Amino acid sequence: MAIRFLSEEWAQAVKDGLNANEAFRSASKGSRALIQQVVTKGDDDLSYWMEIDNGVVEVGTGRAEKPSLTITSTYETAEALAKGELSPMAAFMSGKIEVSNVMSAMGLQGALSSAGAVIKDIDTEY
Repeated sequence: MAIRFLSEEWAQAVKDGLNANEAFRSASKGSRALIQQVVTKGDDDLSYWMEIDNGVVEVGTGRAEKPSLTITSTYETAEALAKGELSPMAAFMSGKIEVSNVMSAMGLQGALSSAGAVIKDIDTEY
């Protein structure tokens, strides 16, 4: 059964998938970050956060307190990223995402790429 994109159930599925994925755990080992994702859809903002702590991740909906970086995009861009139709680097280079702390994001590139591979495989309703 498909899970609604950006719902609490989706966040839980992302967390479970990432924590079970050896490639993600390996890529994020030694990293610490609290990433806020803000997704704009019309007049609304949908938000979720991901906390990476040495190979273990927590994911939740809403706003994080004191994120180390914030990524902002439209719903359409977030959907394309989640489906694996758009790479984070291509989205950044084309101006489709805004990143508040580019240096921090660059240090997480391996972990974020591994996360994308897991997220695209979640049965999601957009």
